[in-house]
Amino acid sequence: MPTIAVGTARIPYRVVGDGPDTLVLVHGTGPGSGMWDAMLDAFTDRYTVLLPDLSGSEAAEDDGAPLTLETLAEQVNAVIDDAGRGQVDVLGFSLGAVVATAAAALRPDQVRRLIATAGWISAEQDEYLRLSMATWLSLADDPTAFGRYATLTAFSRGFLNRIGREAVEANTSYMRPTPGTLRHIALDLALDLGPLLPRVQAPTLVIGCTQDATVPVENTRRLHAALPTSAYTEFDTGHIAPAEEPAAFVKTVRDFLATA
Repeated sequence: MPTIAVGTARIPYRVVGDGPDTLVLVHGTGPGSGMWDAMLDAFTDRYTVLLPDLSGSEAAEDDGAPLTLETLAEQVNAVIDDAGRGQVDVLGFSLGAVVATAAAALRPDQVRRLIATAGWISAEQDEYLRLSMATWLSLADDPTAFGRYATLTAFSRGFLNRIGREAVEANTSYMRPTPGTLRHIALDLALDLGPLLPRVQAPTLVIGCTQDATVPVENTRRLHAALPTSAYTEFDTGHIAPAEEPAAFVKTVRDFLATA
């Protein structure tokens, strides 16, 4: 696994597949790029997939300082540089959607197409979003409650009932209050993507989730509205549309990336 130095951080990234085009998958709040593993096979026939593990993830190493949006965006761009594959397509989810958008703004020469799923501009624009993130952060001393809250807000009620109690309880162990994840949530609260949005040049698809209790869909619609040339679509799911509707999500991503 390649590992690169970016400032004070050591950022590993995986390279999966050997397709002619390159797709970068940017993870959200939490453990890291493993969130994408279940759908990698849906892309590797066409793409060489780059999966960076950014500061705050389990695999990255850094000095533990508070994270900034620019720091994580620069890490994504450094991975693209290091891979040496020219222009790439970038797909980000949640915090990763915000980071991917910032990366495209900072280095428009690197990003051919951008997809931002369940992203937002600033928690200051939505008291629900601000309070939800602050509440999650306040549960850091209770790992069980922390994981349950993450699961409750990440998925729709219908999906949780569909998968059943055993799977629901298993999901609660995915999000743990590690120092890195807490730094991600602090960034979720503090970031402001607004100043970078005018610099985005890549054709962009913004994806919202109508039952999203983590990032209410109005925030994602606001992100779309702030990118006048972006396209927009919604899934009738909770926050993690890639898990609730994987086949439809992959088709939407591939159809957009295939447009001329």
